[in-house]
Amino acid sequence: MLEGKAVIGETDMLPTMQQDALDLAAKALDFFDVTDSTDIARLIKKEFDRMYGPGWQCIVGSDFGSFVTHCFGCFIYFQIGSLSILLFRGSAGYPEPEENQFEALESLETLGTMKN
Repeated sequence: MLEGKAVIGETDMLPTMQQDALDLAAKALDFFDVTDSTDIARLIKKEFDRMYGPGWQCIVGSDFGSFVTHCFGCFIYFQIGSLSILLFRGSAGYPEPEENQFEALESLETLGTMKN
């Protein structure tokens, strides 16, 4: 177990979801060594999929960068000691675009081409 209090860096989750993320991280660190980052991430991800539906992604480590698209209210980044945890629900939670959604934009592009 990694000793230390969880420190939330960024989040847009409801407080109950935040607490679930922190509790699951503590549970994962009870089961796995801090160096088993893939196992820690797997436990957190699978539990969030079970609790809140599919589409969750979890990244665990001490040195990583990220640039992600996430559903509103489904993002948290926190640290426990030297371990960072990023948990978010990916864009799979967004509705699929309709076929004609971009027709207006395409029409404007065509008009722009005709003027030139």
